[in-house]
Amino acid sequence: MSRVLIVGAGLTGSLCACLLRRELQNKVQIVVWDKARGAGGRMTTTRPPDSSCSSADLGAQYVTATAAYAQSHHSFYSELLSSGVLQPLDSLIEGLRHKEGNKDYMTPLGMGSLVKHFLSESGADVFFEHHVTGLFLRGASWEVQRKAGDSETFDAVVLTMPVPQILQLQGDMGQILSVQQRQQLDGVVYSSRFAMALFFPPGVVFSFPWAAHYVTGNPVICYISADSRKRNADDPGHGPSLVVHTTVPFGLEHLEEDKEDVQPIILQELQKLLPDLPQPAIIKCQKWRYSQVLTSVPDCPGQMTIHDRPLLVCAGDAFSHTNFDGCVESALSVLRVLKSWRS
Repeated sequence: MSRVLIVGAGLTGSLCACLLRRELQNKVQIVVWDKARGAGGRMTTTRPPDSSCSSADLGAQYVTATAAYAQSHHSFYSELLSSGVLQPLDSLIEGLRHKEGNKDYMTPLGMGSLVKHFLSESGADVFFEHHVTGLFLRGASWEVQRKAGDSETFDAVVLTMPVPQILQLQGDMGQILSVQQRQQLDGVVYSSRFAMALFFPPGVVFSFPWAAHYVTGNPVICYISADSRKRNADDPGHGPSLVVHTTVPFGLEHLEEDKEDVQPIILQELQKLLPDLPQPAIIKCQKWRYSQVLTSVPDCPGQMTIHDRPLLVCAGDAFSHTNFDGCVESALSVLRVLKSWRS
């Protein structure tokens, strides 16, 4: 039985694991490693330490399907809608530029539930706090080294983390990358931003009417979401949550600063925008060094095969585009490569 390691328990990684299981059944052992303490990647849903507060999505906020993708990825949308993971987004989103034919969906249990759905379907062996630091060729296998100092061998490896983290890997990666591949990977550009979640005690009611609001003309904040309201998850027994995303220029300007130093600046600006906002019980700030892909690998079929045998594949939104359907496209392309490799 072939051992396949998928590095990254975000959307692309969980989709790869799920599709691989459904296609190859028990012909492969699927292992997923992620350096974080839980699944989700940029679709992380944060739960506060106080269980009386609602959860909050610090990364992706909702899923938008174009008419073309609603058709070509119909099976994915149908599965997620029928299982209740996705529901139509019908709350007020101020400033949303909605293109004709697009459909927006929200996740009642948070965006992280979408990733967890596919991970659960995959039946993979999932390990968190497994930080990959190096890849070494060992005959017909890859020896994959972790930050903890130990290593394991696999017949195939799929890397779904951000491209700069791929390029930082130690071992044989630098030797086997072609000049063209390295140039393509070096050309990938990400936006950076900060996200902040404010958790409020039970009984707090927001005075504004919207579930989310796109802010224009502000140098610090570009988006605010009453997260539990957006997900139709308002519950009198749980306090509401508010999510704030900063602008890309602000994120870039403060990228090398500690989030603890940036948090007061965001809060001060938020107070100007929402002067009636009550005092939160808990605040959590997140720095997204790799937020959205601004420049992806050009003319790329959703993945980049670095080595054939043993197989090494890079995948994710950097090889397609940053949204749900981009990750689906990437995972489908990885599946085609793995099926060919197995045959």
